[in-house]
Amino acid sequence: MRRHVDDHGRVDYAGWKGADAELLAGWLSRQDAHTGNRPEALAHWINLYNAFTIQAVLQRYPIASIRPQLLGVPNWLGFLRFFSRREHRLGERPYSLGEIENAILRPLGDPRIHFAIVCASIGCPLLRNEAYRPERVEIQLEEDARRFINNPAKVRYDAAAHVLHCSPIFRWYRADFEAVAPSLAAYILPRLATVPTAGLGESSRPEPSLRFLPYDWSLNQRTSG
Repeated sequence: MRRHVDDHGRVDYAGWKGADAELLAGWLSRQDAHTGNRPEALAHWINLYNAFTIQAVLQRYPIASIRPQLLGVPNWLGFLRFFSRREHRLGERPYSLGEIENAILRPLGDPRIHFAIVCASIGCPLLRNEAYRPERVEIQLEEDARRFINNPAKVRYDAAAHVLHCSPIFRWYRADFEAVAPSLAAYILPRLATVPTAGLGESSRPEPSLRFLPYDWSLNQRTSG
């Protein structure tokens, strides 16, 4: 991860192919579905999701996006297969990326996973160049949440118009965020450094309107070197 992922979350897929791709495959072959407590489960399955995603891209690389196009039109079948195809093995058990996200990680009840699992697109969160570890996963997830929310490409607040522009990740997983906060704005604003916290809890102050930004499906790649 440190060798092939930069501080901006971009991945050197071209440089990762070859011997390092074999190292990744070897590491994945030694993993299993067993986890212990909640921090261990969070760290384990986030690492697996990100590693399987990288492996899936390396197997298809070079590509411009995980959402392929045919004659300039999005190939939705190929896109859905990327997430729904059970091509990732832990022992004898095959998993899909969608299964890891929706059947294993989301039921753990921490919406910050959506700032940690990376689907290899620029619109995704930035990929860490380190693994998640049980003893640090709470700190790592909170860092991820604040980094995502304070990235103007993902979230920005227009004070004059009182409009909160945010990534469609908040729309797609709205139920997860509103399970731990009264609203999306109530989840986002306390973590947004550009918004003063004074008055956020006042019932007389209306919440900002929400606008969802476009999602960039371009591959989160960087060039070698």
